[in-house]
Amino acid sequence: MSVSEAATSPSLKQLALGDLNHELGTTRKLLERVPETHLDWKPHEKSMTLGGLALHVATIPFWARRVLEADFFDLMTAGRNPPPTSLKDILDAFEERVDGMRQALDATDDAKLTQPWQLRRGEQVLQTMPRLAVIRTMCLNHMVHHRAQLSVYLRMLDVPLPPMYGPTADEQPSW
Repeated sequence: MSVSEAATSPSLKQLALGDLNHELGTTRKLLERVPETHLDWKPHEKSMTLGGLALHVATIPFWARRVLEADFFDLMTAGRNPPPTSLKDILDAFEERVDGMRQALDATDDAKLTQPWQLRRGEQVLQTMPRLAVIRTMCLNHMVHHRAQLSVYLRMLDVPLPPMYGPTADEQPSW
C-alpha cells in the first residue's frame, strides 16, 4: 500500500462507526414505534414481553462499551434489567447506552480494536476474539437479530414498521 493510499484508507474505527451509525438510527426508529400500552404483551408464553424485548434491544450498545473498557466479561456477574414501565424508560436507556458506547469508541484506537477480548463464565473462557469482531457479532449482529424479532412483535400488534433496509409494506405505496 502506498503512502497516499494509507492516508485515505478509513481506520477500523471509522468503518465500525459507519455500520453502527446506520444500525443505531434504524433501531431508534423502531423503538419509537413500541406501543406503551402493550409493554406486557408477548406472542407466546416462552417469549419475552414486548417491553422486555424492546429494553433488551435498547441496552445492547452497552456491550460495545464494555468490550472497549474491559478485557473480559464474566456471565456469572450479569444482571437483568428491571421491566420498563414506559416507552420513555426504553428510549432513555437506549440514548444512555449509545452515549456511553460513543464515548468509549472516541477514546479508543485501531490498535485496541484488534486486541483480544474474552467472554467468560467464572474461570471458564467461552470465547476469545478481537474487540472489533466482538462489537460486530455480539453487539451489532445481536442488536439486529433482536430488532428483527421486535419488528415481528410490532407487526403482530399491527404497528406500522419504519424502513430498515428499504421500504416496508407500511411505507411503500401500493403498485
